[in-house]
Amino acid sequence: MKNVKLNIFEKISLWWKFEARYYHRDLIYGVKNLIRWFPTIWKDRDWDDHFIWEIMKQKLKFQSKFIDEKDFYVGAKRDVEIINTCIRLIEKIRTEEYSMEYMDYHKTKHEFIDCDNPSFKEIKTTEIYENFDEYFKKYPRQYKKVLSGEINKFKRKDVTEKKSTVAMEIGYENHERARKLLFKLLETNIERWWV
Repeated sequence: MKNVKLNIFEKISLWWKFEARYYHRDLIYGVKNLIRWFPTIWKDRDWDDHFIWEIMKQKLKFQSKFIDEKDFYVGAKRDVEIINTCIRLIEKIRTEEYSMEYMDYHKTKHEFIDCDNPSFKEIKTTEIYENFDEYFKKYPRQYKKVLSGEINKFKRKDVTEKKSTVAMEIGYENHERARKLLFKLLETNIERWWV
């Protein structure tokens, strides 16, 4: 096909037919977008992963609501469930719920003790109680992996070193598993959420 030269009136006519008559909708949608994103963007900072998680979570919330309300296609409800699972995982990862969960199974007391140098203090930690066995029962597979040395993030020489260290290993492993599951769900499904 030859390159066709259009005069100015034809260009304006085509522009009006295919672009300009939709500008008002684009403008309205853009303003609505600015308003709904404003609280998230206002709180956004560039120095922590927390803010990346917040933006991802907010985008998934908007998308989940849109797909749920429109219900355009077969499987939309299932996609909403998957998106909501991703939102819950993001929240658990962001708050480090899994890596800190082991702390619910023990209680320690910390005291600052004077030492020889008056400008420094030593910290004395006393364990008041621990119930790590219950925590280990909750995650038996990870517990076995830690004991076998398959999971050894802290480079322990003795795999049964301390119960608290084993529990911490399990917590960090669970945190990592949650993050991997989130990105696996996104990798598998995100291109279908485009309605």
